[in-house]
This record gives sequence, structure tokens and C-alpha cells, in this order.
Amino acid sequence: MKRLSSLLAALLLTVLAAPCATQAASRPTNDDTILVKLPNKATMTLVTKNKAQLKELRTYHLDSLMILLDSYISQADAASKNADNKAVTMEFYPAKDHPGTNAPEEVRITVRAEDTQAGTGKTTTKVGRYITVSVDDDEKDANDNDDINITIGGKNKGGSDSLRAEKSRRKRQEYANKVVHSNVNLDLGLNTLINRSPWKDASGVDQDFDLKPTGSRYVSLNYLYEIRVGGKASPLHLIMGPELSFNNYMFDKNRRLFATDTRTDILREPTLSLEKSKLSVTTLNLPVLANLNFKDKKGHSMFSLSAGGYAGYRLSSHTKIKYESEGNTRKDKDRSSYNLEDFQYGLQGGIGVRGIDLFVKYGLNDLFKDNRGPQGQTVSFGISI
Repeated sequence: MKRLSSLLAALLLTVLAAPCATQAASRPTNDDTILVKLPNKATMTLVTKNKAQLKELRTYHLDSLMILLDSYISQADAASKNADNKAVTMEFYPAKDHPGTNAPEEVRITVRAEDTQAGTGKTTTKVGRYITVSVDDDEKDANDNDDINITIGGKNKGGSDSLRAEKSRRKRQEYANKVVHSNVNLDLGLNTLINRSPWKDASGVDQDFDLKPTGSRYVSLNYLYEIRVGGKASPLHLIMGPELSFNNYMFDKNRRLFATDTRTDILREPTLSLEKSKLSVTTLNLPVLANLNFKDKKGHSMFSLSAGGYAGYRLSSHTKIKYESEGNTRKDKDRSSYNLEDFQYGLQGGIGVRGIDLFVKYGLNDLFKDNRGPQGQTVSFGISI
């Protein structure tokens, strides 16, 4: 690269210091074209809109410009080694990085390692609206010549821009090399109560109740750590981290909660026609899961399976009813413990296929404290985003 940069500097200095050595070539419409053939068989083409553009080049400090090009070409060359023989384009903006220094507006470098064994490559450099440098470098050339084309004022006709693809590939590689990853995801689903035991109210009458399936929603926000167990190719991971969950239980058939300090009943509302009646519980959980995640060659998840458990603590709970009264819609919201179990624990699992992840949670203890409310265990299920 040092030999290449020195040659570029010599070519640019030749253009500015010795314009008399030029000869006219084909002239595009409304453009002035100058063709320079140097003794080492290198050819340099200058395309300018007018003479004023050529004079403006005198304001560039070529030493500083070549230092920039040498640094940028080295970075592009290093990136091309991981590009699987595809073109890599990198863009730099010296004028923005160093305002007030009369630096070039833009430097775009394209490197294509066509044959790593033969040592061939191509570099295209665009500096602002004025300078485009294209270099074909073949280390196996018998004459040890570099084909160099410099265009001033022309358009960059380099290879396709694969910078985004290269960045994506490098991110996946960095992700695969890490032992610990952190992820934020959202769980959306539904709640239900299973294994419910008969419950009698204070007068000894059996009281059964139903939940509205679509209204009994589950939402949780999770910040999870994924720890790889084994080598880089191991699909086994340990997943854990805090989880803030919101369980909603929507009651059907005009029922609502009635609670005292020692007892909670879910009874029919005797005087009101309820449009909505629900219990909401907010808990902070800590899940611990073993996860198998199988990926394709590009690092994308194809199939995953996880299983484990969770434990949590109730942070708050409230009830909310909605009804009509005297022609107006009323909403009553009350906060209380409602004799709910403060500590919750259970089993948790999930399955994923090509980015679609489903989960299920099964509470091992009852929602209400023993003999203080209807007995039943919570099951939550849905999709992870």
C-alpha cells in the first residue's frame, strides 16, 4: 500500500505541476478532458467542467490528502480480507470529521479481492466531487505494473456497494464469538386458571366463575442474558434475567372481586350491569432457562427449544370495573393485596422456528393464599417479540 500511495501522490503532483504534458482525448459534452500518459505506462484522465475547477485543486494539501488515502485504503484492504472475495465499499467524510481544514468532502474506497492467491485487487477512491482514483493491483504481473486511472470531476463507476452486507456479516460474527449476550424482548399472550377447586362463599354456597379468554391478557418486558455453554459451535445456552410481567384476569358473567382482610370472593354484582371487570397483578420475575439454539450457516436461528423455571414477587395488584350509572360511564379502580400470594414460582418453556418464538408459563402455586380465595393455578402462553 505504501508503494501504491506514493504512486498516487506522484500522479496527482504531475497533474498540478505539469499541465503542459497533457494531450486532449475524447471530450464529453460540456466537459474538458485531459489525458496524461506517464513513462511507467500509467494513464491518468482529468475531466473538469471548466478551468476554474482545475485551479481549485491547488487549495488541496496533497501531502495531507495522501496520508488520508493511505489510511483509508489500509482500512478498506483489511475489511476486504473478510469479504469472501466480494467487493467492499467504505465511505469516509474528512471535511465533517475535521471542519475548517479544507479536507475533502468524501472519500469512497472500493476493494475487491478477486483472487487472494493471485493477489489481485481493485481500489476506487472518490474525493469530493473532483477526484476519483481507480487502481488495479496485480502482484503477479510479470512487469510489476499497476493500472491506475485518476478522474477529476467525473463520476465514480466503482463496484457495487457491499458495505452494508459486510457490516451485517461482521456483526453476526462478533455476536457468535461472544460468550454472553443481552437481549430485550416482549412477551404477549393470554392467561387462564387451571386446577380450580370448588369454592364456597361465606354463606356456604358454591361459587364458580369464568374468565374471558381474549380479555385475560399477559404482557411481560424482559431483559435477558444469554450465556453460551461450551465452545463457539455449541448450541447450548443458559438464559436468565429480570422480567416485569402484567397478568390480567377478566371476569365473565357480571362477576367481580369482593375482599376482606382474610377472604376474597368472586361473586355476581347484585346491583350493577358490568361492562368490564378485571384483576391486574404486576410481578417481578427471574426466569432461568436452558436453551438449545440451532443456526444456519449465515448465523440465523433455525430452531430453538428452551425449558426451565421462574420465581417472582408481586409488586402491586388492583381491580377495575366499568359500568353505566345515570347515563354516564363509570370506571372504579381499587388497589389492594386481595389475599393474593406474594411469591409466585413455576415452570417455563419455549419453542422457536425461524424467528417465530412461542412461550408457555405454568404457575406451581395458587393465585390466592390458601383458604383465603378461590384456588387455581395460572397458565400464560403466547408469542415473544
